[in-house]
Amino acid sequence: MTLLVPYDGSDLSEAALERATEFAGYTGEDVLALAVVPDEPDYALERGWLSADDPFDPETIADRLRDRVAEVAPDAEFRYEVPEAVSEMASVTTDVVRTIRSVANEVEASIVFVGSENAGRVSSPVSSVGAPVSEDPQYDVHIVRHA
Repeated sequence: MTLLVPYDGSDLSEAALERATEFAGYTGEDVLALAVVPDEPDYALERGWLSADDPFDPETIADRLRDRVAEVAPDAEFRYEVPEAVSEMASVTTDVVRTIRSVANEVEASIVFVGSENAGRVSSPVSSVGAPVSEDPQYDVHIVRHA
């Protein structure tokens, strides 16, 4: 089984990675840090993955996130995905959530550690992946609200 951590470099996703790593020490499960990097330069700018002067390159962003994961949790596996836009009607957040849930299913995640300020407090925050990821009954969810 795998402990899955959606990782975007934020303080909360870093705290989720730390908690998953600590939990793995008790259970012996593997930790997978998953970076979902949409093919959207504005999304990358909003998350501080690049500056306005940087060229947009999902692989470069993933490399930076991989390096940070290695600093925080050297034993964690790292994977990144560029979500496929299924519909023009879907938001980037929807594409990110769909990707996280798909990977969770693929790796048979036992627990997904989500760093989210809003999950559990707001029924459906527009910019958070916490609530929709936590709705899947195939895995448990550990929500990290404080870094």
